Amino acid sequence: MRSVRFTVLAPAVALTALAGGALAFAPQGAADAPRAATSRTGGSTRGDAGTAQWERELKAALPTLGHRNWIVVADSAYPQQSSPGVKTIVTGAHQVDVVKDVTALLDRQAHVKAHVQVDKELAFVPEKSAPGITAYRKDLDKALAGQETVPVLHNDLIAKLDAAGEKFNVIVLKTDLTLPYTSVFFELDAKYWDADREADLRERMEQGR
Repeated sequence: MRSVRFTVLAPAVALTALAGGALAFAPQGAADAPRAATSRTGGSTRGDAGTAQWERELKAALPTLGHRNWIVVADSAYPQQSSPGVKTIVTGAHQVDVVKDVTALLDRQAHVKAHVQVDKELAFVPEKSAPGITAYRKDLDKALAGQETVPVLHNDLIAKLDAAGEKFNVIVLKTDLTLPYTSVFFELDAKYWDADREADLRERMEQGR
């Protein structure tokens, strides 16, 4: 009778062969499954963080805001005011981007609009004293395109906010901008009412006496 010889593999060789067989017979794409799962998780995380914290806070506050409230998009050295109604939020974002986002948010509101005011000094700051101010002014003009913007002396605007903050809420969004006189002030008002209709109302009331 012819004998049959069996070859006994050493343990290390057997494990290597077994591993090779497992990989060879694994379903196509199985080895990539953990990587794909990681990518999906990363995408979900980025999506969850798509809206900045400051923007979420502002969106939550907007339904409560109205006539005589203010939103300020400020440069990084804007003072922290002590009036009880003033809330300061550090955005860590670029100022022009925040201006665009605030303008877009207000445009979508049915109940409020904004009278936009800027520092009167901004138009007179020379480039040699504040490098980058010329480009900033151009960017800000684009961001506020279509908005009626009124220049007011900076100290007068600060005084307005101090007075408003004693009785009404003011939200200050501090940005990373390091250029002077660049804060943008949004004085909120009723979107469904205006000064002309108010004047007409008062005239009718006067005539009705």
